[in-house]
Amino acid sequence: MHNIVLFGPPGAGKGTQSQKLIAQYNLVHLSTGDLLRAQITEGTALGLKAKKLMDEGLLVPDEVVIGMIGSALSANQQAAGFIFDGFPRTTAQAESLDRLLAEHHTKVACMIALEVGEEELVKRLLERGKTSGRPDDQDETKIRRRVTVYNTETAQVAGYYAAQHKFHALNGIGNIDDIFAQICLLIDQHKPAVDEAPAAATREVKA
Repeated sequence: MHNIVLFGPPGAGKGTQSQKLIAQYNLVHLSTGDLLRAQITEGTALGLKAKKLMDEGLLVPDEVVIGMIGSALSANQQAAGFIFDGFPRTTAQAESLDRLLAEHHTKVACMIALEVGEEELVKRLLERGKTSGRPDDQDETKIRRRVTVYNTETAQVAGYYAAQHKFHALNGIGNIDDIFAQICLLIDQHKPAVDEAPAAATREVKA
């Protein structure tokens, strides 16, 4: 399998690049936010546990999130690989993900982070907020807080993957296709010599 961790602050263009990568490499998109919502909607054991914690105002623990990712991996064993979106965000989560992937006889190939300056991000998100309808895209204070949280989290995970020679930072400002070409170059450099599973149909996974 060819597994990619794609990071980028809100507004960096990560969503756009994820869709292009899914099409290019036949990867499955694993968004922890989507997985969480799907498990809750479907009323699974993990979903019910997560909902109970969230209703109490508590954070969903790593083991629950890892459990959801594990379920998604088991449900897509024929996938060519996965794009991990929004996870891992801490060193502990990265370690847990490595252990989980090892159980499935695969591993993270590389982590790619799109870098965009805070002022540009604020400008992009405020513009996006005019049509997205998301309140957190319309409040500059909230936007800056989200960027700060991202930068803090990424610093931890970047160090973890850098120690494995898997971390790469790319300038997220410029032509979309040019940035995509740079991402593909990095991914190809880390591509396994022999694929661990046959290519899967292009798709996203919500559960």
